[in-house]
Amino acid sequence: MKRSICLFVIFALLLPLCACGGSPAAAAPDEDAAALTRAVYPSMAPFPDMDDYLTPSGQVREEYDAALDAWWADLRARRELGTGTGGALDAFCAAALPALLSGNDGENRIVSPLNLYLALGMLTEVTDGETRAQILSLLGETDADALRRTASALWNANYLDDGATVSRLAASLWLDKDRTYDEGTLRRLAERWYASAYAGEMGSDALNEALRAWLSRETGGRLDEAVGGVATAPETVLALAATVYFKARWTNEFSPSATEDAVFHADGGDLTVPFMRQSMPRTYYWGKNYAAVCQHLESGGAMWLLLPDEGVTPEALLSDPEALAFLLSPREGENQKYLTVHLSVPRFDVTSRLDLVPALRALGVTDVTDRRLADFSPLTEDAEGIFLSQAEHAARVTVDEEGCEAAAYTVMMAAGAAMPPEEEVDLVLDRPFLFTITGAEDVPLFIGTVHTPAE
Repeated sequence: MKRSICLFVIFALLLPLCACGGSPAAAAPDEDAAALTRAVYPSMAPFPDMDDYLTPSGQVREEYDAALDAWWADLRARRELGTGTGGALDAFCAAALPALLSGNDGENRIVSPLNLYLALGMLTEVTDGETRAQILSLLGETDADALRRTASALWNANYLDDGATVSRLAASLWLDKDRTYDEGTLRRLAERWYASAYAGEMGSDALNEALRAWLSRETGGRLDEAVGGVATAPETVLALAATVYFKARWTNEFSPSATEDAVFHADGGDLTVPFMRQSMPRTYYWGKNYAAVCQHLESGGAMWLLLPDEGVTPEALLSDPEALAFLLSPREGENQKYLTVHLSVPRFDVTSRLDLVPALRALGVTDVTDRRLADFSPLTEDAEGIFLSQAEHAARVTVDEEGCEAAAYTVMMAAGAAMPPEEEVDLVLDRPFLFTITGAEDVPLFIGTVHTPAE
């Protein structure tokens, strides 16, 4: 009988509403699946809401300063864990992004580099030999220990759930209750990758419903349509799930009164959609075939918006080494100028769902999907015939006046390599564009192309 590994890489992003904490990512699923190992997620100082520290007369109590200092100290300590990890995903992104984001025939496409990096990293813990070596090579790492150190730093620096901003990472393993698995491997996944393990009857309604409930909870219910299609089969040996849920406000919110309907020139024809507008001094970047700006988030992260020149597609920029380098390290852009930018951004809600198996094969990760060559010996003694049969990546990005998860800006005037005007410039995202959302150390949390703002 065919035996397989299912890898579900499903994440969501959401920012328009007030940030709030969610249920602990390591919580038991409450359905018919027994917890074998339980990951322990970090606690953190809560963000103090000033309204909770006001006296009846409206004065701020002294305790507020102490609570704010504790929150800042905890946040700085977590950010320091990611020091030096800003370029950790560069090699992986440079190789994977063109394969993952191109060839979409004008469809919106979104990926989370951090989510994919962590999910594939977890896959190295249950593989060995050439199977593991191919995955490590794609991730730009030399050995498993180096990967664990990098992944730990990235995870801790980008995990945030303090009541003000949510950048929550979670992982789980779903195992066949009738099989024996290596306890050391499961323990390492719990301790180093924060992955809880659950056992149940593969292919059963009970286990599938438990898996979907976990995915729905950890993605804030934002991907329920995609999650509804997730299911194990009787021959499934392991389902591995990794999620990212992100929610934050803009540092400078868009005024709803400035939002107006305007035309977006989509590939399939012109659309009338709401455009958010904002004029303020900021750094304007430009390159050979694009213009770009940054919209800061309260989390300390940012959304970068890249508008291709007229006649240049977002996918073409992904194959341009200069544009790709800027996308991965935008603050290092050579051409930049501080001036007043009149920014117009379409309000949007876009969804993307990708089959990762063809992309992994094209990127040199072939053995893991081959029943004859895949080596899953670290997972179980009876590993013969086990292979990766399914890998799915789903994402949803929502952007409005209060906040955003993924966005792109379209320039009204051609940018190219020409220097912008002396004092001000119009940047209108009214045609397909690229965006990236960055976290600690400018690590790319989400990167995508927007061809249609509304679906």
